[in-house]
Amino acid sequence: MLLINQLFEWHSLEEANPQIDRVLWIAPSGTDIVTIDINHPHAQPIWHKYQNLLAALAANQISPVQNDPYGAIQLQDEEISLAQRQLLQEAWAAIAPIIATGELVFHRSGRGRLIAQAVQRTGRSETTIRKDLRRYWQGGQTLNTLLPRFHLCGGKGKVRTSQNSKRGRPTLLCLPTGESVGINVDAEVREKLLTGCRLFYENRTGRTLKQAYQLTLEKFFHRGYALEQGTSTPCSRALAEELPSFTQFKYWYEKSRSLSKTLIAREGQRQFNLRHRPLEGDSTAMAFGPGSLYQIDATIADIYLVSSLNRNWIIGRPTLYLVIDVFSRLIVGFVVTLEPASWLGAMLALENATADKVEFCRFNGIEIQETEWPSHHLPEAILADRGELEGYNANNLVESLGVQVCNTPPYRADLKGIIERSFRYFNDEIIHWLPGSFSKVKARGERDYRLDGVLTLYEFRQLMILFILDHNNEKRLDEYHFEEFMIQENVAPYPVNLWHWGVENRVGALHWKPPQTIRLNLLPSELASVTRNGIYFKKLHYTCELAFKEQWFVLARNSGCWKISVAYDPRRVDNIYLRLDGGQLVEVCHLHETEQRFLGLDFLTVADYYRRFEQDKQAARTRGLQSKASLNAKANQIIALASAQAQEQRENQSQPNRLKNIRLNKHSERLKERQELAWQFDSPTVTSPPNSVVPQQPINQVDEPIDEYIPPARPIEKLRAVRERTLNHEKDPNH
Repeated sequence: MLLINQLFEWHSLEEANPQIDRVLWIAPSGTDIVTIDINHPHAQPIWHKYQNLLAALAANQISPVQNDPYGAIQLQDEEISLAQRQLLQEAWAAIAPIIATGELVFHRSGRGRLIAQAVQRTGRSETTIRKDLRRYWQGGQTLNTLLPRFHLCGGKGKVRTSQNSKRGRPTLLCLPTGESVGINVDAEVREKLLTGCRLFYENRTGRTLKQAYQLTLEKFFHRGYALEQGTSTPCSRALAEELPSFTQFKYWYEKSRSLSKTLIAREGQRQFNLRHRPLEGDSTAMAFGPGSLYQIDATIADIYLVSSLNRNWIIGRPTLYLVIDVFSRLIVGFVVTLEPASWLGAMLALENATADKVEFCRFNGIEIQETEWPSHHLPEAILADRGELEGYNANNLVESLGVQVCNTPPYRADLKGIIERSFRYFNDEIIHWLPGSFSKVKARGERDYRLDGVLTLYEFRQLMILFILDHNNEKRLDEYHFEEFMIQENVAPYPVNLWHWGVENRVGALHWKPPQTIRLNLLPSELASVTRNGIYFKKLHYTCELAFKEQWFVLARNSGCWKISVAYDPRRVDNIYLRLDGGQLVEVCHLHETEQRFLGLDFLTVADYYRRFEQDKQAARTRGLQSKASLNAKANQIIALASAQAQEQRENQSQPNRLKNIRLNKHSERLKERQELAWQFDSPTVTSPPNSVVPQQPINQVDEPIDEYIPPARPIEKLRAVRERTLNHEKDPNH
């Protein structure tokens, strides 16, 4: 199966650089396909027969390409400047009507007429419009491919400042005298105008912009107040030319405003969602085929889980995300996470919807065939409720991945009835029968259901995979409204059968992007610290080849730590990623060898471990203090006894006499230790207690004659004597 935006390479021994084509369009009938060379500077769309390309693929004349050269991370919404956005919108406004014609734009004659009409409509040159079309097609048919590729573009878009001349178009009052009248809007005047907009226009009073302008002049641009007939009236300036004009007021309002915020402030949140939303209607009617529309939503699962580190630790209820294809009712992706409903959870669910399910299930210990769970594509559109898919993350889906985002209005869960019913089905039929689950509020005297939890996050995820496989392959959709062609072909009413039928007969909605591109556009980013021990991120340390090559850790030890931005997958702590050269390159950072015990875990489990470790550490303070006190008491007792015995034996002994014969004393003590602790295997071991008295000659009375034979010293004894004198810093008596 060939997919929209898929890349494939033509194999030819004659060409040094093989041709790489991108799939632009597939006929709904599945007979024709349009491609374009992504490297040729003057490439044009080329028509092929769908079956011919499949035959070439089977004959190894072409092969799929996994690495998309245009698949680098696109600019985020907040990183696009006003000037770049304006140029992008101008280019898109010129080619959007052309692209909207669908199949006609891929015919050479029809494309020429459309481009000529665009030239007359927009005034842009034919060369520019053809270049923008080519960039759009070669880059993957996303809006960000039309962004201007420049870094320094002069002063366009900057606020102009002028002290000696009046900026802007001259007014009619300038004709008689030729002198400019009016004032320039500087930073102080601009702030007053915007404050007036917020005070008098962006509220529920319903004032017009003209009325807000008048009230702004009265509040911020007067010379004082005068008493007229008992009323304090603001005195305006003598001439209207000394005041900012209504055109200036309107210009700065429209330049700085957020249309959504303005509409919400003037009409309220509910009216904004009801009257100004871009999506209206039933989502089911929009599902032409597989991938036309996905529904995504989250719920808190009615089950309590336990930690994978210690099953006595209850970690609470997980968040369950589901992604369902509206056409086939196939669950195309899911995620079980401990994160609350947020972009993070939605990101993981969307990534799972595009993942290879065979590899995903194998990673979780379950073997399946691709036909059992065949979905691993990007959809044409996603339908969600307000929250996760609002903001710059959703804009990045539209502009970087080519996925339209639609949000339902509040209090309209019926527009996502498919996924809402799926949640109810999973809770009632499956989850409520698992240990640790609950279906109603615990009554007084009943056992706490939280204590029944035995499943870890990994095990609950395994169960969800089994439940989803059963839903996709065995859940009979008796209420599904079959179309005429489905009835003729006797399609079985199961989600996986509907999906396969739609892929064969309703092609064109499923999209493809390299997995690396999808993940890098979805991963969250946070700051990490470069320290002497490694890259410190969320209580863990990481290393990478770039850090060793550039000696980051040496610099951190000698010059101090610094912050860097990293992307990470919240589900696994094994790796984090450095985005280099504006996202063109990615450096993988691996978990430090001292942190290998956390391999395979998620960041939440690690954070929970360290929180509990700190709790145990603080709780152990009493034990540590008591243990230290007991140790000190026992040590002091031994020291006191030893001191008393030493003091008793030191009587009548001078200090010089005690300092003599240290080497001989040590030798005698060593002989005593040898005799007491030597091992004997020919008879039962008999050792005398360490404090027993062994008859021997007094050590310090060396002046008394010894009536014994003393053999001459052997060479080994001389070496030992030299070593002991060296250790005791004594001199040789023979020198």
